[in-house]
Amino acid sequence: MNLFFFFYVYLMSIISLILIRSHLFLCLVSLEFMVLFFLFLLIYYCLYFGNSNFYLFVYVMTFYVCEGVLGLSVMVHMIRFHGNDYINSMFLW
Repeated sequence: MNLFFFFYVYLMSIISLILIRSHLFLCLVSLEFMVLFFLFLLIYYCLYFGNSNFYLFVYVMTFYVCEGVLGLSVMVHMIRFHGNDYINSMFLW
């Protein structure tokens, strides 16, 4: 695979995070997409250079799963108390 592809996808996920800021769910999907392609890039480099240490993948996947669970729990909490997932309604008193 071309390294330019990974940077292009990562850049597109950052741009989508900047442009789509109204819903919390879409922001979380953009963040998950960024983390996923960072993980793919890490796997690509470790396999390309012949490093056989896969413990780093376990640590990164653990943080990835924890980030996803925390994001979804924040979204469920926000929908229960505010009624929607708009980011602007979260900052109103």
